[in-house]
Amino acid sequence: MSGLALSWLTHGAVLLFSLLGFACLALAMIRHQEDLYGAALRPHVTRCLRVAGWLLLLLALGLAVSGLGWSFGLTAYSGHTSVAAGLVFIMLVVLNCRRGR
Repeated sequence: MSGLALSWLTHGAVLLFSLLGFACLALAMIRHQEDLYGAALRPHVTRCLRVAGWLLLLLALGLAVSGLGWSFGLTAYSGHTSVAAGLVFIMLVVLNCRRGR
């Protein structure tokens, strides 16, 4: 696989794992659980979601650094996590607006 294709694959994987990580962290918040499910989830489920979210973000960091190097990998990780957090936030707003109707 060429270096350019591997770079794009790395960017896609970092964005995907960041998105999944922030989604897990958002679902670990009781406020969002009540908004989405109508009630809070069990404490052990919330704890598992929180741990999974942080592990996915750490995995994304590891992929970024190993695939792109320390300097560009950390910069790319910062950008990808910002985009992922924004997308999760927008999705929560959209889902909340749809429930309100």
